[in-house]
Amino acid sequence: MALSRLLARPLLGAFFVTSGIDSLRNANDIAQDAKPVTDRFVPMVERAAPDGTPVPTNPATWVRINGGLQVAAAAALITGHFPRVASGVLAATLVPSTATRYRFWEASDSDERRQQLTHFVKNVSLTGGLLIAAGDTEGRPGLAWRARRAAKDARREARHLAHEARREAKLVKAQLT
Repeated sequence: MALSRLLARPLLGAFFVTSGIDSLRNANDIAQDAKPVTDRFVPMVERAAPDGTPVPTNPATWVRINGGLQVAAAAALITGHFPRVASGVLAATLVPSTATRYRFWEASDSDERRQQLTHFVKNVSLTGGLLIAAGDTEGRPGLAWRARRAAKDARREARHLAHEARREAKLVKAQLT
């Protein structure tokens, strides 16, 4: 593993361990700010969930779920277990977390608005870093490249076999005449 990955993953994951633990510890306090987000999010989840699947409606429960996902995915990223999946999960959890905690557009005080905007932009930047980490194949070919390569090899092999079959057919025809 490259030294940059060895250092970057724990540095990136540390923020989410801290944020996730804070969400788990202070879920009821954060839930007040999360209510506008969960009010929009829960109906989408209910439509997407299979019939009969219980979907929590309490904002504090969603804050705890998000915090737990952040801690688990950050631990996986830090330890190098499924880093691409972990980065994707962290990027997904960062969206509702940012929309809950840093609603700068609702701030009335200019200092508070500036501070909220700074944190909002920081989280957007973290999302960009997570998306890069989610796409990082560590120098090894990804599944898309492997699929394209297999298709190219199969086409080449098919052309080769077709050429061989035509040549064999010519030889057989020449022997029969």
